[in-house]
Amino acid sequence: MRVRAPELRGRGWLNTGGKDYSIADFRGRHVLLDFWTFCCVNCLHVLDELRPVEEKYAEELVVVGVHSPKFVHEADPVALAQAVERYGVHHPVLDDPELVTWQAYTARAWPTLVLVDPEGYVVAQYAGEGHAHAIDALLAELVEEHRAKGTLRSGDSPYVPPVVEPTDLRFPAKAVRLDDGRVLVADAGHDEVVELDAEDRVLRRLGGFKEPNGLCLLPADVAAGVGYDVVVADTVHHQLRGIELASGEVRVLAGDGTQWMQGDGTGRLSSPWDVAWWQDRVWIAMAGIHQVWTFDPRTGAVEVAAGTTNEGLLDGPAPEAWFAQTSGLAPAGDRLWLADSETSSLRWIDPAGVHTAVGSGLFDFGFRDGAAEQALLQHPLGVTVLPDGSVAACDTYNGAVRRYDPASGEMSTLATGLAEPSGSFVDGDLLVVVESGAHRLTRLPLGTAATRTEGFAHSTQRPVTEVTGALELVVTFQPPPGQKVDDRFGPSSQLIVEATPPALIRDGGGRGSDLVRRLTLDPTVGEGVLHVAARAASCDEDGGEGAACRMHQQDWGVPVRVGADGEASLVLPLGGAG
Repeated sequence: MRVRAPELRGRGWLNTGGKDYSIADFRGRHVLLDFWTFCCVNCLHVLDELRPVEEKYAEELVVVGVHSPKFVHEADPVALAQAVERYGVHHPVLDDPELVTWQAYTARAWPTLVLVDPEGYVVAQYAGEGHAHAIDALLAELVEEHRAKGTLRSGDSPYVPPVVEPTDLRFPAKAVRLDDGRVLVADAGHDEVVELDAEDRVLRRLGGFKEPNGLCLLPADVAAGVGYDVVVADTVHHQLRGIELASGEVRVLAGDGTQWMQGDGTGRLSSPWDVAWWQDRVWIAMAGIHQVWTFDPRTGAVEVAAGTTNEGLLDGPAPEAWFAQTSGLAPAGDRLWLADSETSSLRWIDPAGVHTAVGSGLFDFGFRDGAAEQALLQHPLGVTVLPDGSVAACDTYNGAVRRYDPASGEMSTLATGLAEPSGSFVDGDLLVVVESGAHRLTRLPLGTAATRTEGFAHSTQRPVTEVTGALELVVTFQPPPGQKVDDRFGPSSQLIVEATPPALIRDGGGRGSDLVRRLTLDPTVGEGVLHVAARAASCDEDGGEGAACRMHQQDWGVPVRVGADGEASLVLPLGGAG
């Protein structure tokens, strides 16, 4: 049965010059709806992978971003407008703060892609990243089909670029102080690393980057041996780059410029967000795949140090731990502190494994001080160790700098009213904070008394699915046109099912290769979140030398409530036309 595309409803539109649109306004063109939220690294990956498709089908396709926020801060229209600029979104964006359009299209994950044909019918839905080639292949067929039927009407893009005021820095991410007082800033919005003097005047700009985020200085003896002084997390290039300060030369240290996907080795990276020198190596916050890696400048060796690639908050031995977009690193003796943004948590690695100081999971966040077990953050991106041994967390989406004292286990607040603080460093008796949303560095006295804030507690609000205790979980996947499932060398798919709380699943949890799973849920537990991670591979139908294979993958967190009148089947679309 063909399904009409629901109406596009929200608070307003961006990138349209002030004009509002309905789904009918796009009749005669293909429409690709990209449901995203700007905290989500997978959503940022999709923005990048869709750019060639947008360009190729510029006359036959309109891409519409539907911004459906996870965090409270993301519902702020000013923050959304900044994110649209920051991440180079060059198509119309519908602001959907109440998730009205999200629910109308039955989206269950960030990102979700829905393709609508020129007659206004939904023809395909995809969850996660890695689907650009599938959409390209499907569009190639649909364009010819609708051109032959006379239902395709080519046209110009409705995109109208916003006016941007020039600034010396644009969405700076992190910064480090050099020995002589100069400062290096990862200036993500300008795709540069900028050198400032002690008065924040620009001395020089170093290019060749794409949205750089993290910076770390190498020890002098190591730098002398390898020929560069600074390691840069070049996020959108999926690389580490080195800077020789004397000459300004920039070189690639790790990563081939292609985003890591399941099955790849350590020759490829995925959105490295921060870097830090600890235990005689560079440690890498590999935000794109929820792991922590290391890089040895002397040998060039890149290794996985912690994490499974599953997204979530799970402590324990480093190889078994779960992370969620680790975005900040700070060494302190035998500890490496982490800002784990998607779980709004402050964590650390030590020889015993991975531990959590503050934070409880993917969907709980807020602004609360006090004992660690009740303290709350909202999507922190930076962490800095202070001279007294306490830890400053850049509580990005709360616009604050928070202080955690490991000795007492207490959280307090050092400063509020900041514009998306994303990194900081200590300079004498000052904490220099990178105010990304204000495009500047801000200096805070370290001697300022900390305050106690009750603030708020929040859980990400998404529709709860009523299900029965005997539940069939189905992840649907259809290979793109011209490709097939290839299982000659083993299973082509994988499904992992866990729950919060773990007791929700009596039977059927864990890892397997079948995309259909029968679960037994405990009605006495009542409700919780099913964590589902799926991936499937497809390869060119004609095979042979040079045949391409692709990996499709997505994680879902589905709130469920167990009851006798619930649904007996839960269907999650990984990808395919329907």
